[in-house]
This record gives sequence, C-alpha cells and structure tokens, in this order.
Amino acid sequence: MTAPTEGTTDVDALSFEDARDELVRVVQVLEQGAPTLEESLELWTRGEQLAARCEAWLRGAKKRLDDARPATDEDQ
Repeated sequence: MTAPTEGTTDVDALSFEDARDELVRVVQVLEQGAPTLEESLELWTRGEQLAARCEAWLRGAKKRLDDARPATDEDQ
C-alpha cells in the first residue's frame, strides 16, 4: 500500500480542495490499516496538518463572509 502523501507539497501551499482531497485519502489508508506503525504515525501527522489547513481556509472564508455582511443592530 502506498502512502498518499508521497511527493506532496507543503501543506501551507495547498488549496482547500487539495487539502480536503488528500485528507480523505489519508483517512482511507488509515481505515484500511497502514502496513507499519511508522507509516500510520506519519499518515496521522499528515492528516492533522491537512485538517488544520482545511480549518484555516474555512475560518478565512467565514471572516470574509462576516466582513461582507452589513452590520445590524444585534452586532453593535
């Protein structure tokens, strides 16, 4: 079984979609059972990094939406 993270770029350079897609592949490999403990740990670490990248993208998108909304009386 080949790890889905071989030859990948730095997590910070990934788009939301690329990070999400790679995270899905990492989870699939972990669910199937990586052949070694070391590979499992590497995949887990990569998955944590990818999940954090996705969360950062989502926080940024939420901030952009919040900034674009007009202020209401409840916001003041």
